[in-house]
Amino acid sequence: MPDFDYKGKTLAGAPVQGTLKANTKEDVERVLRQNRIIVQSINKKAANIEIRIGTGIKKVEVSRFTRQFATMIGAGLPMVQCLDILSSQTENKELAKVVSQIKDGVQGGATLSDAMSRHPKIFDQLYTNMVEAGELGGALDAILVRLAVYREKADQLVRKVKGAMVYPSVIVVVAAGVTVAMLTFIVPVFAKMFSGVGSELPAPTQVVLGISNFLRDNILFMLIGMVAGIVAFIYWKKTPGGALLFDKILLKTPVFGTLVKKSSVARFTRTLSTLLSSGVSILEALEITAKTSGNRVVANAINKSMLAIAEGDTITGPLKQTGVFPPMVTQMIGVGEKTGGLDDMLNKIADFYDEEVDEAVTALTSIIEPIIIVFMGAVIGGILIAMYLPMFDIIGKI
Repeated sequence: MPDFDYKGKTLAGAPVQGTLKANTKEDVERVLRQNRIIVQSINKKAANIEIRIGTGIKKVEVSRFTRQFATMIGAGLPMVQCLDILSSQTENKELAKVVSQIKDGVQGGATLSDAMSRHPKIFDQLYTNMVEAGELGGALDAILVRLAVYREKADQLVRKVKGAMVYPSVIVVVAAGVTVAMLTFIVPVFAKMFSGVGSELPAPTQVVLGISNFLRDNILFMLIGMVAGIVAFIYWKKTPGGALLFDKILLKTPVFGTLVKKSSVARFTRTLSTLLSSGVSILEALEITAKTSGNRVVANAINKSMLAIAEGDTITGPLKQTGVFPPMVTQMIGVGEKTGGLDDMLNKIADFYDEEVDEAVTALTSIIEPIIIVFMGAVIGGILIAMYLPMFDIIGKI
C-alpha cells in the first residue's frame, strides 16, 4: 500500500500532520475523520522507502530502544515525547529515522502498533501484536517491560548458540588453511628434493605428493566450485523444501542437534509465554510463535497443533503427538493448563532450557576442541612423516 502525507487540524484548532498507509485518499480521509481531524490536504508520496533490518540496525539496538521506551512510558512521560527523545538520542541514524517516522505516525492519529507495523523488518509481528495488546488493555508500560525482557533473553540465547558454532567453525577453517598451505607451498619443496633420488618413494609419500600436485593444478577450479556450491546451498536453503530438510538434518546432528533442539524449545516457550501473559489469544499466539520459531520443523509442529486446538483440543495433546517437543515440556504445559497458570509454567520451562543451552554450549566446546586438535595433529603430522620417510631410506642406504 502507498503512503499518503496529510495535513489538518484538531477540533480545538491545533495543527497536525503525518503519514498514513492506505489504498486510496478516501481511505486516509475516512481514518482522519474517525480520529476527529479536519483534513486540509492529502498527497500521495512519490516513493515509499522502507528501512529494512540488516541495513545497519542491529537486533540489540532494537532491544535497547524497547528497554528505554518502556522506562520512559513507565515514568509517565507522554508517548510522543518519549519517541521524540529517543529519536534524538539514538546513535544509530537509521533507527533514529524510523523512530521519528513512528512519532509522526502517532502524532497523525495512528496507534503505536500501527505506526510500528509499517517497519516489519524492524518490529516484527510478535512485537506489534504485543504493543497492540498493551494499548487495548491500557497496560502499555507493563507490556513494553515484558517485551524488553523477552528480547534481551532471546538475544542472549542467539548469542550463545552462535558462539558455540563460531568457535569450531573458525578452528576448522584455520586447520583447512594450514593443510592447504602445507600441500601447496611446503610439500613441493620436498618434491624437488626427491626428484633426483632415483629410487621408488614410499606409498605415503606418493599419496601426499599426488594430493599436492592435484591441488596445485586444480586449485582455481576447486575455488570456483566451492563458491558455486556455497551459493547453490544458500539458494537451496531459502526454498521451503530446502529449509525444512536442512532443519531436519540439523536437529538430528549428533552434537549440534541437541543444542539446536534445546534452544528451539527455549525460544518457543519464552515467546508463547510472553504473548499469553500480554493478553494475546492462544491461537494467535501460536501462529506468531510458529512464524518466529526459527526452525521449520518446530513451526510445522506448532501449525499442526493449532488445527487440533481450534477444534477444541487442549495444547498438550497436539504438541505431544508431533514428537518434536520433549516429554517433560508437554507434561509441564499440561500442568500449566490444568492449574490455569500456563504462561507462568511456560516461562519456567524457558528458564530451565536457557540453563540447558548453557550446559550444552559448554559440553560442545569441551568435546569439539580436543577432537579438532587431534585431527589437526594427525593431518599435519601425517604430512610431515610422509615427507621424512624417503630421507630415512636415503640415510639407511648411505
